[in-house]
Amino acid sequence: MISSRSLDDLTPAMKVKCQQFIEKCKEAGIDVAITSTYRDFESQNALYAQGRTTKGPIVTNAKAGESYHQYRIAFDFCPIVGGKAMWSDIKTFVKCGEIGKSLGLDYAGDWHSFKEYAHLQEAGHTLEELRKNHVG
Repeated sequence: MISSRSLDDLTPAMKVKCQQFIEKCKEAGIDVAITSTYRDFESQNALYAQGRTTKGPIVTNAKAGESYHQYRIAFDFCPIVGGKAMWSDIKTFVKCGEIGKSLGLDYAGDWHSFKEYAHLQEAGHTLEELRKNHVG
């Protein structure tokens, strides 16, 4: 299974957007950690199973092939304060989401059915298009 935090595992264009996001957050006084970039299909299915068939809370509604992480055009982040991850600080997540949107990214904190406050992805794609163009 492969689940990465490396910006190098994003597409070149998405890597630039992620770097811009980190910098703009810093300018706004927010340190962020990138917690996930690329995930292979096996890792995505394991994450999807969490809270369903394995222990832990449900953190995604995306099965393998349904997450932009598999196509290297999404990343997850977490605000860091005093060296600690602030997973429950929704206000700061939303502020970071606004920064991501200012860069032209889609923010999953705006989704209606299942809000993912820690997720940003490249805009302008459909899953059908991504699957069709997926090489491996």
